[in-house]
Amino acid sequence: MRILHTADWHIGKRLHKHYLYQDFDLFIGWLCDLVHQEQIDAILVSGDVFDLANPSAEARKQYFQALIALKNLDCHLVITGGNHDSPSMLDAPKDLLLALEMNVIGGLPEMIQDCIIPLPNKENPEIIIAALPYLRDSDVRLASEGNTYEDRLAAIRKGIQAKFDEAAAYCEQTYPHIPAIAMGHLYAAGVSTSESERDIQIGNQAAFKAEQFNTYFSYIALGHIHQPQRVNAQVPTFYSGSPLMLSFSERQDEKRVLLIDTQNGFEPESIAIPPFRKLLKISGSLEELQQKLEVLQHEGQLDSLIEVEMKEEQYSTQKLAQLDELVSNFSKDHLEIIKYRTQFKEQQQQSSAVFGAQQNLEDLKPKEVFESLLENEAFLPEERQELLHTFDELKEMLTTSD
Repeated sequence: MRILHTADWHIGKRLHKHYLYQDFDLFIGWLCDLVHQEQIDAILVSGDVFDLANPSAEARKQYFQALIALKNLDCHLVITGGNHDSPSMLDAPKDLLLALEMNVIGGLPEMIQDCIIPLPNKENPEIIIAALPYLRDSDVRLASEGNTYEDRLAAIRKGIQAKFDEAAAYCEQTYPHIPAIAMGHLYAAGVSTSESERDIQIGNQAAFKAEQFNTYFSYIALGHIHQPQRVNAQVPTFYSGSPLMLSFSERQDEKRVLLIDTQNGFEPESIAIPPFRKLLKISGSLEELQQKLEVLQHEGQLDSLIEVEMKEEQYSTQKLAQLDELVSNFSKDHLEIIKYRTQFKEQQQQSSAVFGAQQNLEDLKPKEVFESLLENEAFLPEERQELLHTFDELKEMLTTSD
């Protein structure tokens, strides 16, 4: 079989108030052409289908339109939920989609066999997919498994490993001698991240180690990390990465999908996704910014989005006002400044500017705000560390609750 591995679609993503609906439509159009040209039999989507647990009507519409477009190409779809997804929302149309040969697993089922999908069918399976969605804390950790922070981390790692081992054992017992692929949505130790991933499993501290992946699987298709990369495991283990650039930190990434041809083994072929728009970051002094913006040219099918960073030696309200004016008056066809900030090397920080002038709260991660508050309080190092651990756990509960 010829199988495509992709993940982290993040339908409905908003990049600093700029929605990426057009980008996703272009990606799906490109993907459909690829499925047709490469005669793809199945597509694996390893989590984070949506950007929000309660996606907008427009995002849901795009999702179902994408499913219809791919179904028309006679291609099997296996979709799992990620930490951004609501399990119940993804699972709601499960029976209807299953009738259309689309397997969607939003949350971990009670029985592991409900995650096991033989392709192309049960009667004549050629490949077995162990479609494990994002494993929430309640899926993998018992309340009795330790009270210290380190015990809780170890319990989560152990619980994740147990679910992969259970899936591998079921595949081996029920479908012996048929190769199996595992899907997962997690943070593996040692990978490179970008600014757009949300921390999972206690602030990424419960990183899953590569040697914990079950070697029964022939390939492990991962989601959650947006930079495409290989995990140094005993079997081919890859993050396909997100198909779209979801933050300015990803502007130089080569987005891709991965093609596995089981007749040739399980080392995937990387297929680059064409960039549909440019994300540009321009930095320098006020004078340098003016010069760079004057000569800037548009490239790509969609409007280029720009992040501007002014770097000056000394704090100056006059230069802040001039930067505001420069951004407000900037007008070039198909070029849009959506974010700007300043950095003064000798700036005297004030209570209202802990993160630097012109830094919007929406640009900061919650943990950055919390850490800045702790710095202003007289906590002992061990007290501060315990508060950070507690913050990670509370944030995990809020962001993964259905």
